[in-house]
Amino acid sequence: MTEEKKQKEQAKQENPKKEQSISNQSLEKDIAENKAITFLSYIGFLCLVPLLAKKESKFAQFHAKQGLVLLIAWIIGGITTFIGIGLVINAGVLIISIIGLIKVNDGKMEDLPIIGDLAKKINI
Repeated sequence: MTEEKKQKEQAKQENPKKEQSISNQSLEKDIAENKAITFLSYIGFLCLVPLLAKKESKFAQFHAKQGLVLLIAWIIGGITTFIGIGLVINAGVLIISIIGLIKVNDGKMEDLPIIGDLAKKINI
């Protein structure tokens, strides 16, 4: 291989690293700018605030969609409370909401247990 070809191959290998670095920097900026409003994602109906107000933020949208699934579960829990299962559902919603708040505080975009896959199906 000639020296020029080696340099081109090396440039190709370095380019994805630069793109990933830029992507990570923009995500970190997104998290820093939207962390405060993203906390609302796990507080009942307030999940609609970041869902509708921060459509450009991947971080806020990720957590708001999970919060929306929790809101739906909370409503179902409220409706079924008289059967007894609603108390279990609402306890689960509370625990998962706390986990979500911790993940927002840590600046992580990780799926929450049980609801993560459901939230990915939401397109708003």
